[in-house]
Amino acid sequence: MELKICHMYPDVLNLYGDRGNMICLRQRLAWRGIETQITRLPIGSEARLSDFDLVFIGGGQDFEQQVLLEDLHRGKDREIRAAIEDGIPFLTICGGYQMLGHYYETYDGKRCDFIGAVDLYTVGSKTRMIGNYKFRCGEASGGSLVVGFENHSGKTWLGSGVQPLGTVLAGFGNNGEDKTEGVRYRNVFGTYSHGPLLPKNPELCDRILLTALERKYGKAELSPLDDAAEKAAHDEVAGRI
Repeated sequence: MELKICHMYPDVLNLYGDRGNMICLRQRLAWRGIETQITRLPIGSEARLSDFDLVFIGGGQDFEQQVLLEDLHRGKDREIRAAIEDGIPFLTICGGYQMLGHYYETYDGKRCDFIGAVDLYTVGSKTRMIGNYKFRCGEASGGSLVVGFENHSGKTWLGSGVQPLGTVLAGFGNNGEDKTEGVRYRNVFGTYSHGPLLPKNPELCDRILLTALERKYGKAELSPLDDAAEKAAHDEVAGRI
């Protein structure tokens, strides 16, 4: 078995160790004898997303998102929309998650049109939502307890055609009001969780990997790993939140 993973915009979207998610994905596959090909797709480069089995987009600041808009609208927006509708799994963090939506409206009323791949939008607020937080994934995403770090002023609101990734137990999540965190649409996993997300949340990591493997091979299993260290890190953070 093999997974081909695309890391989009690694040159500008890598806040709070988000690149560690790529290391975690590759290592958990390697421990199981599954090969990984990782392709970096920085600004200005071209690739067909249909050639990949999993796509990762990290987080960035508002300025960096605006820098990416021109590159996105050269055709990558169509590539992303088509890949999502075709069921290719995506893991998107914070700014990368927001960019999948319709738009971001800043606190002072300026609107940045994004790609509309997922039915959601984000509105800037005066107060930042920052700190360690935790949420419970929905059944479709495995139901695990996830811990992470959020730092965003944008409040994201989901449309009627999508579901949240999980329910906030402590912290803010999408908007600090409706207890939703992230988004699940087709095989998209979108979240505000930096940290990086996956090393201390192995159950969610494996859920994403299994989603990609099953889409490619039709049927797949992941052999159990000794996750004692990962679970200890997870439980330590969860206990402090």
